[in-house]
Amino acid sequence: MKKLAMNGGPSVGKVNVPKWPIFDQTEIDLVTEVIKSGFWGIGGTKIKEFEEKFAEFCGVKYGIAAANGTVTLRLALEALGIGPGDEVIVPGLTFQATAAAVLDVNAIPILVDIDPNTYTIDPKAIEAAITPRTKCIIPVHLYGRVADMDAIMAIARKYNLYVIEDCAHQHGSEWDGKKVGSIGDIGSFSLQAYKTLNAGEGGIMTTNDDRLGELLGSLRNIGNPIYPGARCIQSGNYRMTEFQAAILIAQLSRLNEQIELREQNVLYMESKIKDIEGIQVLYRNKKITKQAYFRWMLKYIPEEWEMVPLEIFIKALQAELENSVECGRPYVPLDNSPLYRPYSKNTHKLSEEYWKAINPSRFNIPVCRRAYEKEAFGFFHPVLLTDRESCDNIVNALVKLRENKKELIDYYYRSVK
Repeated sequence: MKKLAMNGGPSVGKVNVPKWPIFDQTEIDLVTEVIKSGFWGIGGTKIKEFEEKFAEFCGVKYGIAAANGTVTLRLALEALGIGPGDEVIVPGLTFQATAAAVLDVNAIPILVDIDPNTYTIDPKAIEAAITPRTKCIIPVHLYGRVADMDAIMAIARKYNLYVIEDCAHQHGSEWDGKKVGSIGDIGSFSLQAYKTLNAGEGGIMTTNDDRLGELLGSLRNIGNPIYPGARCIQSGNYRMTEFQAAILIAQLSRLNEQIELREQNVLYMESKIKDIEGIQVLYRNKKITKQAYFRWMLKYIPEEWEMVPLEIFIKALQAELENSVECGRPYVPLDNSPLYRPYSKNTHKLSEEYWKAINPSRFNIPVCRRAYEKEAFGFFHPVLLTDRESCDNIVNALVKLRENKKELIDYYYRSVK
């Protein structure tokens, strides 16, 4: 008798996923207030209010809102003086914007490998990639783990490098009691529609440095000085609107509660599945004092499933959950990402030397490739706001697949004959 749902057996049950984004009358009232004010951009009060509240949330002196999370990375690099010929170290497993922002300032993205136990940038790989041209490190706090900031900051101090934290996935995470975005020189956050703090589009930068705070404020506002009498600089318009800020003020008011619920649900599920053979929970450093989640990622070990491919395992898992939830894969590594194509833009043809230096295929990132091709899978953050019964269904589905491993293996090998 077949037991797996993908073979016609009974399923475990559905996962109740809250509709995203979550909002209530607060957002509606604040946006209505902006409409009635007549100040939809310059001259309003909501952007400044959001910046101040987010800075307080992160424990920093400055929050500088901007159009999106890609722009915030670029402006951070510009503020630090990163430019032509400089090398910036980035993880090979991240969204393309992390490296693309480096290209936008005519610097060279250096792709390095990740830690196989966390899927965040490997400090050993960072140090091995440093050259006399290295100027900056961009660690990405990826999916549901904070990068090893103690090791990264130690390397930065040793080699006199800047650190820009890419916090697009990690609004509210803490390392040793400090919010991400407050540890490096500058923090960069995305506020795009799928992020845990979102206004459809948007971004914000954080810093404790007075000079950088003022410079970032000027750079996002066509180079206009923040204070009268200060010097103008060349820049563009990267401003946020009052509508976005109004939504973000409301979204921020419930973020801590959502972070706590996600973390509670993940800790509950991880405690139940940590002993399942062939599935690994990602390592959580003891310095992580609060963990926010963009995705809850797990590690599938194909060698313990007789090399059944990850996509077949995911298909079986989703069938047990009655296809009520998407089980996602990680980003395509940047050495061969369809979205990271430096050669597709003539603006990057600065010189033959630069053209060769930015070739993503020249980098060796085997852990990134294995994570993408064979290992990493997980659930999008709205799933983590579900009820305990749904959490149990996810756990029980994973347990069921392991208990019926032979049936899953037989299913796969019959299909390839």
